[in-house]
Amino acid sequence: MYTDRKQLYQQLETLRNSKLLVYVTGDRRQLETKIGSDVIDLFTYHLDLIYKHDRISLYLYTRGGDTLAAWSLVNLIRQFTDYLEVIVPSKAHSAGTLMCLGANSIIMTKQATLGPIDPSVNTPLNPQVPGAPPHANIPVNVEDLNGFVEYCRQVLGEDAEMKELLLLLSEKVHPLVLGSAFRARGQIRMLATKLLANQSHADEKLEALLRFLCSESGSHDYTINRREARDELGLPIEKPDDELYSVIKNIYDDISSELELTVPYDPNSILGTDNAREYRLPRALIESLAGGSHCFYSEGKLVRTQVQRQPGVMQNAIQDNRTFERWRHSSE
Repeated sequence: MYTDRKQLYQQLETLRNSKLLVYVTGDRRQLETKIGSDVIDLFTYHLDLIYKHDRISLYLYTRGGDTLAAWSLVNLIRQFTDYLEVIVPSKAHSAGTLMCLGANSIIMTKQATLGPIDPSVNTPLNPQVPGAPPHANIPVNVEDLNGFVEYCRQVLGEDAEMKELLLLLSEKVHPLVLGSAFRARGQIRMLATKLLANQSHADEKLEALLRFLCSESGSHDYTINRREARDELGLPIEKPDDELYSVIKNIYDDISSELELTVPYDPNSILGTDNAREYRLPRALIESLAGGSHCFYSEGKLVRTQVQRQPGVMQNAIQDNRTFERWRHSSE
């Protein structure tokens, strides 16, 4: 809990001679959260209370989210400090890695990982998930589209009729989604280039870094460990000493326990033997010593029920009556 972490936050600020801001988007299975623009006002609240400081430490745990929100958050923090360091206790993937690119230094534990920043496009026009509700769409990864084209060129040769390939692709993916994906590919390189201006990279090293993060890593699930980030990609990685590592790890363990990051969400386990039970599930955190704790909650009531899947056939089900889903400050 936040009250238990305050002492750890004080220790970390003393060790780094900085002001600490914590941002965690939980990746608990079936209850994932992502970086989103809804946190910009909350970041402003905490930063206004921190005020300006020579160094701000952003403690970041995330599997990714909205790239423009990540871009905006980094630029917002930089209005309050000339030196931004990002502390990665475990995962800072996708849009989280993009945020790291905007830091002067990145502190990575031995288990910490970054990832590619190739974006996915998800709009109402995206392909639907077969058999799922109408609003369930398949994200379209920008590099997957490029991979399809390159695969066709390798199999069919450079003389492959691109018009036919694009017509085939547009039958599966709406042309406006294809256009959005193309624009997103250029945009992510532009954002990364601007953020990396806060670091020192020779032109050829910068281009190699952008190519790897945006397209050459082979898969969006590829993970970049501390050694690769430092030695091969040339990012400004700092290895924590034993004292700093202990504080970083203890903070992570406490947050992981509160958000139950390693426990898959299972309505049956929440209900137990009851037919109905109210729930309150913490899913994400924004915290600082100056501003306290903001937690994103999902609240509601689970009810066992029966639904008719086909005439004469009833099946047990659990109805989720969600009544609250937003950020709440610890003072509320």
